[in-house]
Amino acid sequence: MQAVLAVLRDATWLTPERARAYRTILLVLCAAEAAAIAAFAHHGLDPEGRPVGTDFISFWAASSLALAGTPAQAYDVTAHWAAQNAAFPGTELAYSAFFYPPVFLLACLPLALLPYFPALIAWLTTTGACAWAALRHLSRGQGMALLAFPAVWQNVMHGQNGFLTTALFGAAIACLDTAPIAAGLLFGALIGKPHFMLMLPVALIAAGRWRTLAAAAVSAAALCALSLALFGADTWQAFLADAALARETLEQNFVGNDKMQSAFAAVRLWGGGLPLAYGAQAALATAVAAVLARACHNTLNAPAIGAALAVATILASPFLLVYDLMLLAIPLLWLLRQAAQTGFRPWEKTVMAATFILPLISAGLAHALSIPLAPFMITALFALVVRRVNSPPSGSP
Repeated sequence: MQAVLAVLRDATWLTPERARAYRTILLVLCAAEAAAIAAFAHHGLDPEGRPVGTDFISFWAASSLALAGTPAQAYDVTAHWAAQNAAFPGTELAYSAFFYPPVFLLACLPLALLPYFPALIAWLTTTGACAWAALRHLSRGQGMALLAFPAVWQNVMHGQNGFLTTALFGAAIACLDTAPIAAGLLFGALIGKPHFMLMLPVALIAAGRWRTLAAAAVSAAALCALSLALFGADTWQAFLADAALARETLEQNFVGNDKMQSAFAAVRLWGGGLPLAYGAQAALATAVAAVLARACHNTLNAPAIGAALAVATILASPFLLVYDLMLLAIPLLWLLRQAAQTGFRPWEKTVMAATFILPLISAGLAHALSIPLAPFMITALFALVVRRVNSPPSGSP
């Protein structure tokens, strides 16, 4: 047992050459899967009858309703579903819900100006380019590592918003020291996905980043006001009424606890009741908030704050899917840069490698073996980031 622990702790077998080889294999496998889905699609539908880019149909349909002057219908299941089916005449698609606040509808608004597939390509290339630009300062010399990250391909295949979330988050961290107001404005734009803002005040208050916090509040409020002005109060009322369906989707396993990546879903997957699942999620979020506050209080380093905040954000949300793990690129790249300068610390290679492949295997393990790996691996990654933040080597960036 000690020998096994030593192998996992030090991972001397994971040399740079092997790491590059494994990244290349992952990149080829993920790209081949995406290409196969596109190749075997028939009239834009995959073999299971879902649109290529699955979840993107929700965004496109919401856009089409908003452009038609009926944005509130994005939160009406019947109207929204009909708009989805209209993109693929003669079919009846499985319903893809739109649970985002009207602020996110601002980002979706122009999508239906294009037909479905050109809009999907435009969405992924634009948000993907923004994410790459935001992560560029963390990915020096590690471009292949970023491209091979399975969360990138999960986001592509789902047509989802993981690139956009990561772009806003990464750009905000890049601006935190030099342009704190701009950083706050970018953080505030996360209000389109409000459960990803739960840990933001904790980190910014603990780090004393008051201007950034104020700018984030102003940005979030301004975007809410803009969406209210453009889409009307009835759209916000429809969104609030639709929140009950979002909660029911989480609680009644409509998405699938095996597909979810949170502590809440892990408890449910193992047969725990709703009180236990909510209690576990709340306990984890509270503990993470306390540790995050201490870590951010102990450092002035913006990339370190960003790495800790990104992992804490993932851990805090009960509604978490595999494409959301794209945000883990921020702490993984930060740890990689730290290790390149000071060497790997115990357990870092193993946990980072496991977290890197997590988006590829987590849902499959949960479905086939009822092993909810994600919350445990992400918690381990959080521990590694916090250890680095709390005890950095002198001169560490």
